Amino acid sequence: MTAAWHPDEDVTPNPHEVEFMAATLEGRHGLLAAQIADFFSTLHGHKGDAGRSWAWAGVAELVRKRQRERQHVSGF
Repeated sequence: MTAAWHPDEDVTPNPHEVEFMAATLEGRHGLLAAQIADFFSTLHGHKGDAGRSWAWAGVAELVRKRQRERQHVSGF
């Protein structure tokens, strides 16, 4: 199967994809997940790809929200 992706196409992820990206980063990188998403957001921003930059910023925001929720539940 060949990919039909083109660099000029809109790549805005849907909420399910953002959730999957956040869960994958958390599973692989733990507490560093938000910082890694921020890195990708900044990288794509510097490259002029606002859509991907925005998507990765959303992933970082979701990871941080989930970290706050886990801290609240655990009492820390």
